[in-house]
Amino acid sequence: MLIADFDYDLPDDLIARYPAPERRDSRLLVVDDGVRDLGFADLPSVLRAGDLLVFNDTRVIRARLGARKETGGKAEILIERVDGARAALALVRAGKSPKPGARLLLDGGAEAVVTGRDGDLFALEFSADVMPYLESHGSVPLPPYLGRDADDSDVERYQTVYAREPGAVAAPTAGLHFDDAMLRETLAMGVRHANVTLHVGAGTFQNLRAEQVEENRLHAERVEVNPACVDAVNQTRAAGGRVVAVGTTTVRSLESAAATGTLRPFAGETDLFILPGHEFRAVDAMITNFHLPQSSLLLLVAAFAGKARILAAYEHAVREKYRFFSYGDAMFLTPEAAS
Repeated sequence: MLIADFDYDLPDDLIARYPAPERRDSRLLVVDDGVRDLGFADLPSVLRAGDLLVFNDTRVIRARLGARKETGGKAEILIERVDGARAALALVRAGKSPKPGARLLLDGGAEAVVTGRDGDLFALEFSADVMPYLESHGSVPLPPYLGRDADDSDVERYQTVYAREPGAVAAPTAGLHFDDAMLRETLAMGVRHANVTLHVGAGTFQNLRAEQVEENRLHAERVEVNPACVDAVNQTRAAGGRVVAVGTTTVRSLESAAATGTLRPFAGETDLFILPGHEFRAVDAMITNFHLPQSSLLLLVAAFAGKARILAAYEHAVREKYRFFSYGDAMFLTPEAAS
């Protein structure tokens, strides 16, 4: 497969640079046996009693830090993962890539020393505990395509209302549409809830570089699918309900835990790259946002709902002026075989 085959034209003015006034004000494009234009507030009409919503409860950390090199040049650090009290892997943007032993002087007074490199990522040793330092001096790591710095409103809105486990550097954006009232409403109608945890890494913003799709690799991300979630999935399916994954990160979590053919509790790392032809073992429907052209996430939804079906739905969304990407509108997808 060629990555160029997973492309579409998107007018710049359809990129949602700010969230909707209220979380549930987003639109919802339903792609099942046809295409329907709804509002996200209509989600309960698409769900059924007995379904299971599975959420990614990761919490976004303030992963972006300003810095300067000892020579005075500016640098920016985007934490990929915290690897210990004072250790982290990070992307470092600077005029010249720092070498092992280089000191980065951080905004706020601490410093980080480069101790090694793994591909695009730099291993850093901090002079202060990383997590509290980020909370005090870091900023919300908005996606680069928004073309703006984070403001005070992003602290709340670039975070799901059910975020619990700190560690992500990007939000699981399909969950941004849910407010507390929507969570209560779905529970009241007989839809169960379960959680997984996948700490979304900075790699989610990076383009696929190899022209041949299969030659690309994803950065590994930490994931946990707990026994309670596995039980809920198995009980739902045994009773004839659907497992509805909220977001591509939830899909990757569940499919990683089911990689042996049977869904089992799983805690570790996943670099699962879901491509057309993947056999889905744990997901019956998904809620997701609109994704970047030629991205791993667009490939994932094409694998689930069918390439032609997805590209046609995206053309419809552009024509109907849906809002795209992290702060944009949502889709509800059923698999191609179910259409």
